[in-house]
Amino acid sequence: MSEQRTNDGTSTAGPSSAKSGKSGLVTRVISGAVYAIVIVGCLYLGPLATTVVVAVMAFLCCDEFYRMSKMSGRMPNKLIGYIAAVAYPFIAYGGKEDMLLLASLALIVATAAWHVFTPRSTVGDVAHTIFGAVYTGFMFSSVVLIRKVDAGNAGALLAFGVMGSVWLNDATAYFVGSRLGKNKLAPTISPNKSVEGFWGGIAGGLVAWIILAALQVCGVTFPVALISGALCGAAGVLGDLFESRIKRGVGVKDSGNIIPGHGGMLDRSDSMLFASSVAFIALKLGGIL
Repeated sequence: MSEQRTNDGTSTAGPSSAKSGKSGLVTRVISGAVYAIVIVGCLYLGPLATTVVVAVMAFLCCDEFYRMSKMSGRMPNKLIGYIAAVAYPFIAYGGKEDMLLLASLALIVATAAWHVFTPRSTVGDVAHTIFGAVYTGFMFSSVVLIRKVDAGNAGALLAFGVMGSVWLNDATAYFVGSRLGKNKLAPTISPNKSVEGFWGGIAGGLVAWIILAALQVCGVTFPVALISGALCGAAGVLGDLFESRIKRGVGVKDSGNIIPGHGGMLDRSDSMLFASSVAFIALKLGGIL
């Protein structure tokens, strides 16, 4: 009989499980490839195309977050949250960065007004409404801000490098962790993550940043690349663990099922939300943006 080995070292045997595992891997690879092609294609089409795809992703992530919020007993105002989540990327595209602050203030005021005139709402509902939009739309808008640094290929390559570093981090963390992982990173939240996988992921993500520096994309230097890469790698892992903590809290495996083999859009974007936000801060402080 065939045998499969899981990340934690245990094994399951049987031809049916092997066939199922192979089929699941193929599905995951195909859907992941389609996802990556759409993202990269929009990056190279320009800032507006990037904004549109980011806004769609923010909406889907926000919807999945609110779905889990309801499972935890909260009743967020989805309409306010959806509008804010979608608006953030377009505000980042069309206005200055301080406009995002104004949008956040408008979100708070609108949610407060809803709470005042809705007796059944609670402060928890208010918090989930605001956080859902900020967590998804506001944090995702950092991708738009990075892409806007240059309307041509340089801006596309910088944004692709940032996103690619997250993908490389995930891939190398899985590869290193599944083969060398012995020490659990966060056993109560994500049992399959290991300390070895974490450092492997950091190293993998740094490759993308080093390439950006070597090509001198938008003036990225090696010191900026190394610092940004390390911070983004750590932030990506934090984002992954954060979403895993949310899912464990409501008892679900995936935030949704929109991407076959990957789960929901939030499952696919949890690392990106944190990593791209940290990348924007690092690049801003490094004088690149």
